[in-house]
Amino acid sequence: MRTIKRSVLSLSRATGRFTSGARVLPAFLIMGAQRCGTTSLYRALAQHPLLLKPVLHKGVHYFDVAHWRGTAWYQAHFPLRVGAALLHHRYGVRAQAYESSPYYLFHPLAGERIAAELPGVKVIVLVRDPVERAVSAHAHELARGFETESHFEYAVELEARRLAGAEELLRESPLALHHSHRHHAYLARGRYADQLDRLEPLIGRERILVLDSHRFFAEPEPVYDRVLDFLGVPRLGYPAFERHNGRALPRRVPEVLARALRDHFEAYDARLARWLGGEPSWRR
Repeated sequence: MRTIKRSVLSLSRATGRFTSGARVLPAFLIMGAQRCGTTSLYRALAQHPLLLKPVLHKGVHYFDVAHWRGTAWYQAHFPLRVGAALLHHRYGVRAQAYESSPYYLFHPLAGERIAAELPGVKVIVLVRDPVERAVSAHAHELARGFETESHFEYAVELEARRLAGAEELLRESPLALHHSHRHHAYLARGRYADQLDRLEPLIGRERILVLDSHRFFAEPEPVYDRVLDFLGVPRLGYPAFERHNGRALPRRVPEVLARALRDHFEAYDARLARWLGGEPSWRR
């Protein structure tokens, strides 16, 4: 069964590359943050007839780890222009393709690549309590086999050493990969304000929408409406909102560590207010 699935995917990719020039490019990206509800938003938006997900899978990862493959490879992942044109004719509004790759927000070169190759693109970023995000990310990487340190506390201690020189390497060698930068950045990925500050001059403030994922899961309808308004597509009813890729936190973080981490993130969280229009929900 797995062999058949691989063969189908290979055939689909080959067909996509052959017809890449006849395919649309994304009008918007869900670019992070990891473990903040990106899959849930992606699947909710995929139920809107004018929002077109990739043909093969959710995360293409072109602007972070697969940039060497080239634009034809990237464009091959998206629907054909003729289908988008038919939707435009039916609804009177342009259909928009999109993808979701949560490493885009954190990768030091992704923003520059996106700005250069998708001029005018809009981006959506979800943020969540960075302490919860860190714990969830550790459990996620552990379950996938990308993390070998089973104790969250020790993984946090190791982070600075593991990530030392990673950004410099990725900038100096644009085709390089760095395992720890992608899989072990538990605290660094939760410093959202730094990543948004890097993105803002490249994309433009008006084309970046930052969402509090806690609010999305608590009251998805108004957040969904806000996304549609940002994209300029009509409201055609609400999708089925489901929580995907949720992973129960393995255990409670010791109070001393939790307090230290909240103190660590305090200044970064405060800088999110201008993006969220108020204090993050987890700081209230």
